[in-house]
Amino acid sequence: MKEIREYNNYIGGKWIASQSGKVIERYNPSSGKLTATYQDSTAKDTELAIQTALTSYKEGEWSNWTPAERSHLLMNISRKLKDNVDRLSIIETEEVGKPLETAKAVINGAVENFAFAATLARNIPGESRSLNKKLDAIITREPVGVVGLIIPWNFPLGILSQKLPYALAAGNTVVVKPSEFTSSTAFELAKIMHDCGLPKGVANFLSGYGGTVGQTLTDSDDIHKISFTGSTKTGRNIVKASAGNMKKISLELGGKSPVIVFPEADIEQAVNGALNAIYFLQGECCVSGSRLLVHEDIHDNFIDKLVEKTKSLNVGDPLQDNCDIGPMIHEEHREKVLKYIKTAKQEGAKLVYGGKKLENGKFSDGSYVQPTIFTNVSNSMAIAREEVFGPVLSVISFKSEEEAIKLANDTPYGLSASIWTKDLDRSFRVSKAIQAGTVWINNHIEAFPELPFGGFKESGLGREMGVQGLEAFTEVKTIQFHHS
Repeated sequence: MKEIREYNNYIGGKWIASQSGKVIERYNPSSGKLTATYQDSTAKDTELAIQTALTSYKEGEWSNWTPAERSHLLMNISRKLKDNVDRLSIIETEEVGKPLETAKAVINGAVENFAFAATLARNIPGESRSLNKKLDAIITREPVGVVGLIIPWNFPLGILSQKLPYALAAGNTVVVKPSEFTSSTAFELAKIMHDCGLPKGVANFLSGYGGTVGQTLTDSDDIHKISFTGSTKTGRNIVKASAGNMKKISLELGGKSPVIVFPEADIEQAVNGALNAIYFLQGECCVSGSRLLVHEDIHDNFIDKLVEKTKSLNVGDPLQDNCDIGPMIHEEHREKVLKYIKTAKQEGAKLVYGGKKLENGKFSDGSYVQPTIFTNVSNSMAIAREEVFGPVLSVISFKSEEEAIKLANDTPYGLSASIWTKDLDRSFRVSKAIQAGTVWINNHIEAFPELPFGGFKESGLGREMGVQGLEAFTEVKTIQFHHS
């Protein structure tokens, strides 16, 4: 019988059970088998973690480390993560349902985020100004203080690594709340950080639900910043809650990313790109290319090729090497995706492939949905405007560059977009017109630690990664020197 992973909270350098005496059970979305248990933490547990982080911050052991010392420790964490990529990838696959190769790519991305943040620890920006003969000034960046990190279920270690090492590089202390569905790799990271010698109380991890742990973090006057990734609905609630104490917030929220294919594009390359854009992590990704905008001159040929390639995808056990698409995160989410498919049919979209619940044979114990393609989609339909978060593609035809831009921007979201063209002038022109935080040219879903990530409009506030990702966890201070 496979061993079930059991985790306590990690607070002040110790592993502590919740005061509730209860645990959260996580079942593999592919097999339906129990794979892990985490603590069902209370508000009191959360307050303990907050006060532990606050005491650590006030005592200043971590923030008083030299930049070089913080850099060395973060780099050691990166190396230790790299040594554990295969093991951590299996854990994420078992809990999220993502194909194993996808999990490995994401965990390797976490390795790189820690390594890049380690370099930033030694390069925190500052400025000096000479205002006149008797006045000089320096502009410095200092840690925000105690930071609450709230992590979603789809990339539990990947998105955590877009926040945590940057917060630590700047000298902050943190409280981490992973998703109640996929907490294991966060606690595995806590073990690695402990073994690497991170001072007690600098990073604290506790599992639990948003209504208790998340709400307590957001409401606390002793949390100086919240960095949240998740739904736009929850993001709005965090904005409202932050008004009571004016804490800083960073939000990476929903998306409805357009994939825009112009007639001069490399069709094979664009088909493969569109395929990856929507079916990467079975569409459970904020930057999924869920709206495919195709020029009318190539529309029919493009869709024929796309359908044929979609038919060749293997849906199944994500731990198997040949798996392209795994299960939805849980049954409730599968039903939500199926409801969107039903609504799309009612609104007049044409189902050209998929659209079914997979529940027999090898699919009987999992939460599987067949990869799905709709054409004849209007940009006013629910599947074109709302974040389905599943393997459901909306195809919209356009006639001109101007219409493509208008369609792409006609959404409350603005997280990302991709443009497929061989026309260099067009690529610059359209990328500048698109209202999104990231625009890819002839690729989709590529990310690098050196590049900032975040959204326009209802896709969020602030940026993660890049130098901007470090600056987001700092306060700016101006010091003036008057002299004779």
